[in-house]
Amino acid sequence: MLHNHIFNSNLTPLKELSNISPTMGNCIPLSPSASSISRKREGLPIETNFSLPSPLPSWPPGEGFGKGSINLGGLEVCQISTFTKVWATHEGGQDNLGATFFKPSQPPIGFFMLGCYCQPNNKPLHGWVLAGKSDDTGLLTNPIDYTLVWSSESLKIKQDGYGYIWLPKTPQGYVATGHVVTNSPEKPSLNEIRCVRSDLTDTCENDMLMWETVNANSSSGFSVYSSRPISRSTQALGVPIGTFIAQVNGVASPLPLACLKNKASNFTSMPNLSQIEALMQAYSPSIYFHPDEPYLPSSVSWFFTNGALLYKQGDPTPTPIDPTGSNLPQGGTDDGAYWLDLPADEGAKEKVKRGELQSSGCYLHVKPMLGATFTDIAIWVFYPFNGPARAKVEFVNVPLGKIGEHVGDWEHVTLRISNFTGELWKVYFSEHSNGRWMDASELEFQGGNKAVTYASLHGHAFYSKAGLVLQGSNNIGIRNDTGKGKFNMDTGVRFELVAAEHLGSVVGPPWLDYMREWGPKITYDTAAEIQKVERLLPGKLKSALERLVNGLPKEILGEEGPTGPKVKNNWNGDEI
Repeated sequence: MLHNHIFNSNLTPLKELSNISPTMGNCIPLSPSASSISRKREGLPIETNFSLPSPLPSWPPGEGFGKGSINLGGLEVCQISTFTKVWATHEGGQDNLGATFFKPSQPPIGFFMLGCYCQPNNKPLHGWVLAGKSDDTGLLTNPIDYTLVWSSESLKIKQDGYGYIWLPKTPQGYVATGHVVTNSPEKPSLNEIRCVRSDLTDTCENDMLMWETVNANSSSGFSVYSSRPISRSTQALGVPIGTFIAQVNGVASPLPLACLKNKASNFTSMPNLSQIEALMQAYSPSIYFHPDEPYLPSSVSWFFTNGALLYKQGDPTPTPIDPTGSNLPQGGTDDGAYWLDLPADEGAKEKVKRGELQSSGCYLHVKPMLGATFTDIAIWVFYPFNGPARAKVEFVNVPLGKIGEHVGDWEHVTLRISNFTGELWKVYFSEHSNGRWMDASELEFQGGNKAVTYASLHGHAFYSKAGLVLQGSNNIGIRNDTGKGKFNMDTGVRFELVAAEHLGSVVGPPWLDYMREWGPKITYDTAAEIQKVERLLPGKLKSALERLVNGLPKEILGEEGPTGPKVKNNWNGDEI
């Protein structure tokens, strides 16, 4: 168990966007009409820089983590998060607020731009792009020309002048990894960007939609996406550059852009044990439980020592479980041959259902992602019992009987941390069988740089904000209620590192290799459960409830315990 105990860029920070000189690089000279638009509209979130609430600590010594640059096999890259504005549009895209395009500001001596950056205007500026450097003159080269991918000249939208997006033409054996954006129809300088030798690149794909024109679906439509490697797992070598992909309808898709590759398979940029401990102290989320939550977490050992039982198919006599899970079957597959259940005694069963927060903790899986340029810390929390679901059918809230109940519940939240600096960039919140990444700029923090996490009532799905999230549509769906109750878990107080494959020295507990279900599979008459609920509803809402329940995932209709963390797809892969 780990006990509970940066590179600071000297790049010039982004100034207030309204004060950028029109003569700086490709910074845009506003026309009088554009200036008038800018004065009239309210300030956009992107006009402020996001930074974490507290400064980054000095990380404990180690080999390559937090050193500011990473060697990918001859190509050294650094992460730049200060930018110079080039062009902006003020409508379309997310929240109809438009997007802004930037070039990285002042790469360190010897480093070259690999692509420009784009971000929607509906949140503070928070992003990065990689710059490259190599002592081998054959790894990076200038483009031989540019192709104009798109310009905004024909758009009748609010924009700061006109924007032009260029694709570098590469010499044979080289690949472009990003676009160049200008506010002039003149081609950029051939020295503006570098192309990368193809053996140091990997295939990329569209990720999040950044911005699109109103006519995006027409033959003249235009869309901008962030990019990411197609292959993303703990062993995948693709490295994102932080740039964007520009696509025009009717043009070959995707455009010939690539991401980088950690050709050296170099994992020295990953944190060591003491650095992992320091990262948890800096970023450990606080999990808040709903004020009415009766089913709280426990440690796995508490679950075992308080009467959890191991069942074997064909054997009516269950077996008590050792506190470490040493007598659980190891390995194999989820074949239904074994499963866990609550104590047989009714009093003990009710006690275990409610968990034991005081001694509970979380379990860490630390893994390399995106070619070991980022560290993911998956923080797993165990609940002995998942409570019944509740539905909202227009103006009526109804409990769904047994629907949604099951023994054993594994939930997780994942921190994505830059191996260049140790900065927290994103947090993933698991939401039942899905989830979502949230940028650090979108999070609620407390106690410094610790993200606040909310567990939903009974179902324990994680969300970044308090309130109601409805799984459904038209005011009909499954309720996920969250709020700050009197109980919470500081994940930095008690945590156990159960896996960190890059270290090779971490031995996980025996229960981690139990690949079967953590609760029994029980079928019941779903129609009978619905009928119990329908008695609470006016006639016109009964059919709406039936449609809702019939559309629920099969795992909710009937009790079935989940498999453990090591069986999940994200154990070796990326989050959904």
